[in-house]
Parts: sequence; structure tokens; C-alpha cells
Amino acid sequence: MRMTRQIKIGGVKIGGGAPISIQSMAKTDTRDVSGTARQIKELAKAGCEIIRVAVKDFEAAEAIRAIKRRINLPLVADIHFDYRLALRAIENGADKIRLNPGNIYKEDEIREVIKLAKKRKIPIRVGANSGSIRDRVKSKWQRANGKEQRAKDLVESVLGYIKVLERMDFYDIIVSLKASDVISTVEAYKLFSKKSRYPLHLGVTAAGAVSTGVVKSSIGIGALLLDGIGDTIRVSLTGDPIEEVIAAKNILQALGLRNFGPEVISCPTCGRCQVDLQDIVEKIESGVKSQVAGCMTRVTSCKIAIMGCEVNGPGEAKEADIGIACGKGSGVIFKKGKIIKRVKEKDIVKELLKNI
Repeated sequence: MRMTRQIKIGGVKIGGGAPISIQSMAKTDTRDVSGTARQIKELAKAGCEIIRVAVKDFEAAEAIRAIKRRINLPLVADIHFDYRLALRAIENGADKIRLNPGNIYKEDEIREVIKLAKKRKIPIRVGANSGSIRDRVKSKWQRANGKEQRAKDLVESVLGYIKVLERMDFYDIIVSLKASDVISTVEAYKLFSKKSRYPLHLGVTAAGAVSTGVVKSSIGIGALLLDGIGDTIRVSLTGDPIEEVIAAKNILQALGLRNFGPEVISCPTCGRCQVDLQDIVEKIESGVKSQVAGCMTRVTSCKIAIMGCEVNGPGEAKEADIGIACGKGSGVIFKKGKIIKRVKEKDIVKELLKNI
């Protein structure tokens, strides 16, 4: 894994070998303190570890103080266009500020933000995205050369901004270089990782609705994490932010980077399947989540296989800790590939959960 500088956002460590953390963004109007705090609490319960809020005006910046009193997650203020919003957000307790190099770039304004961030000992995310690269940075070849040049322009934008911060003796920096397409995003992060050791916040911006956005984010974020690049992630989706957290957890668990509970694997079914496997899978997943929520930590690292016929299980699922291979109206429960019990279809869920 690429070793980076370590920073702290509230009590969460980013980079330097710390676990890859999960972020999301509240989709409420930040000025609605109750609604925003409620959504943040729901996200925390789902597994979110850092939350960002939009600060579009001074009323939203003022609301940060009241929101902070109601939540336990580190709070990031997302700032665009007006540096004074960053100052007000910091004064009201923001744990980190996101600045966009594309729309807050005057050095005297940046200096004011940095001065206060240093005083409060909070980090800055230099958050560039392909849709807001300044014209003076944007290469005249970008349109002709497409994604590769877009990635280079993102990196140039961020490196130039970082130099400004470093001249001000500020190094508590985290970086993001997001594009709305996977290839530009991956290339930008790879290029930057060769030039700097600042920790990286991964994501594909404006990835789309859940069905397409999860795919784009999984490919982009997953490709980078497999190369050891990335210190914290956000899956950006048009929809319920809980879906962002679920997708992020699934990405990290699939790569073996974090463990959030038992892994349930199941076959896609075919003409051999003679039970309602989809219903069984949903009930098993629900039951496992309830057990984990009840602090049954002994099940948190096991792999559970749910197979529609005896072709797939126990044979193809013998690496699972426990599983079920279904037949007509019944199934066999197996552990580590060894059959231990045959049960009726109506008892499959109950018996499998009992044996976990």
C-alpha cells in the first residue's frame, strides 16, 4: 500500500497506514439543523465515518455549530466561490474544510483560510474536479486528447494549489482529483500518487444513479485501491446517501481491506434450482445483520454460502465457513465443505442462522 502523510479529521486518522475510512455527504439543506443532524445520525448508524455538508451561504455556515452538538462524526464543510464561508465554518467548529482550486484561488483569500485552519488545527482538502478546472490550467489540448489530458490538467491544478499552501507553511492536506468518467479519475490519481505523498480521498464525481453509479465507483475506486492508492473513499450517488455507505463498505470488504461482518455469497440460480433462493438469501442477510447488531462478534468474519443446488454446494462453495445447498423442498447444511445436516425448505433460514 502507498504510504502517505497522516492527518486527522476529528478523531479519524487518514493516511499513514490507517484503515481506509468511509465518507458521505448530507443531502439535506444544511440550514435545516434538525433534518441534517437526523440524516447524519442515520449515516453513522450505517457505517459512515466522516460526513460532509454543503455550505452555500452564511446561514449554512452558522448552522454547523448546532449540527456539531447533535452528532458524533467529524464534519467537513464543503466550500465554493466565497472564502469567507470557510472562515465562518471553521469558527463554528468544522473539522475539515474542502476548497475547490477552480473557484477559490486568490492567494490573499487562501491565506486567510489557512491562517485560521492552522489556529484551529484542522486539515484542508484540496478537492479538484474535472468540471471546474480553471481556464488558465486547462490545457488547450484537452478537447483533442480527451481523458489523458484531463487527468494531467487535474494534477497540475492540484499541485499548483498545494505549492501555495506549502508556501504558507501548511501541510495538513488531503487531496481529491475527481472526474465523472472512470478513466480520467484513475489516471489522475495514479499520476498524482507518483508526484506526492499527501493522502488521497477517492471517488468518481457525479457517478449517477445507484445502478450505474455503484458500477462506475466500484471500478474506479477498486482499481486504485488494488494498486495501493487511496486513504479514504466516498461513493457519489444520486439517491439515498445510505446507499453510498453500503457501496463503500462492500468495495472495501470485497478487496479484503475492511471487515464489516459476515460475507454472504450465493449462486445466481439456474434451471436446477427448485427453491425460492432469492427469498432465502434476503432472509439470511437480514438475520445476519440482526445478529451482528446484537454484538454477536463471533460471526463477523465468517463466509456464508447459499447455493441453489448440490452442484454449486458444497463443492464450489467448500471454502465457505458454513453454507446451504438446496434441493427439491430441502437442503443440506455444510461446514468447511462437510455436510452436517439435512433440513426442510421451510427450516433452512432458521437452521442456518442457528448454526452460524
